[in-house]
Amino acid sequence: MFTNRQLGRLLLPLLIEQALSIFVGMADTVMVSALGDAAISGVSLVDMFCNVLIALFSALATGGAVVASQFLGANRRSDACRVANQLVLVVLGISLVITVPMILLRAQLFGLVFGGVEQAVWDNAMTYLWITALSYPFIALYNAGAALYRSMNRAGMTMIISLLVNAINVGGNAALIYGVGTGVEGVAIPTLVSRAVGAFCILWLLRNTHLQIHLLHGAWKPDFAMMRNILHIGVPSGLENSLFQLGRVLVVQVIAQFGTIQTAANAVANTMDTIGCLPGQTMNLAIITVVGQCIGARDIRQARHYTRKLLLWTYAATALVNAPLLLLLQWALPIFDASREALSLATTLIVIHNGSAMILWPLAFTLPNALRAANDVRYTMVVALVSMAVFRIALSYVIGLGLGMGAVGVWIAMVADWICRVILYVARYRGHRWEQLALSSAG
Repeated sequence: MFTNRQLGRLLLPLLIEQALSIFVGMADTVMVSALGDAAISGVSLVDMFCNVLIALFSALATGGAVVASQFLGANRRSDACRVANQLVLVVLGISLVITVPMILLRAQLFGLVFGGVEQAVWDNAMTYLWITALSYPFIALYNAGAALYRSMNRAGMTMIISLLVNAINVGGNAALIYGVGTGVEGVAIPTLVSRAVGAFCILWLLRNTHLQIHLLHGAWKPDFAMMRNILHIGVPSGLENSLFQLGRVLVVQVIAQFGTIQTAANAVANTMDTIGCLPGQTMNLAIITVVGQCIGARDIRQARHYTRKLLLWTYAATALVNAPLLLLLQWALPIFDASREALSLATTLIVIHNGSAMILWPLAFTLPNALRAANDVRYTMVVALVSMAVFRIALSYVIGLGLGMGAVGVWIAMVADWICRVILYVARYRGHRWEQLALSSAG
């Protein structure tokens, strides 16, 4: 169903888009680091806190992408267009319900998780949180539109919009932090503006009736049957992704108790580690489209073929990215204006993460996306939640806090979580239950 050239046309724009997102995130961290460790810590804690919600929006968009891809695979384009309208209604409604209490109760919600942080960190976090919370509906709408474009194998357009969004973000950060001399609001305001621009652009373009999937004029009446199809994929994935991010927040509680240096080191390491996951994150998006269309065509053989093929590509790309990064780490880290102690600890954390990623990450995180594209969402959700609770959270408290290892202990527990996921996802893929689920519900 897909030639290597077609796969390349899907993957290359996605890779560039993901790389832009990562390097802009690094630019944000570098710019904020000029304001000191307290600013880095405050922004990083809010980002981890807000990633819980962003993961939910992304998963809901994925639910729409899976359903749309399956309809395209089955040559039911009118139904794929109906998915587009219903997906916009779903994500907009849910994002608005979340945004209002997040703004009004931001101090209580943030304090519930990070109430013990230093006052300077708290002040920066509160400023950054209320501004960026305004952008949640824009994130949800952009994710929905981008997912629909990827379903059509038109990732080039999302790449172009990403270029625009990131240019606004970086330019705004530089102007406000270095030019005007603002604090963390100099990072928050461009984030809000850039996300709004991205949402407007993607939805405007989806009005084009020449696209395989486009927004239908006047078709905004809720279709609850279609919404259920979207939510059947999106809710389990959203619950899984949101609780995964919440688990990361909870274990950062352990790190925060060891002081600002460890929190800053964790922030720097997280920024660098995203580079190591770049190939996998790219493939996570692409495999939804590829396997989803195979399932829509009711072709399990090709679904297995492309899953194996894309996993092999992910492993090769992950090694090509991480090996040089680890070798050049001592020259790359000084771009962050953090303390020497924070950078030293960040080096250890990055070695743990990126070294393990070359062996474990594709099977732990890319393979389950193939299962989700085949409608096997409950199994992937249960595995992820149980593994996270037992290893990423419970073991983090035992090693990080109980044994006093702090951030290093938390990241060791993270690798244990990956190992558990690999074992259980590979076992599922080698069986046939996911095939039965795919054929019983596709299209």
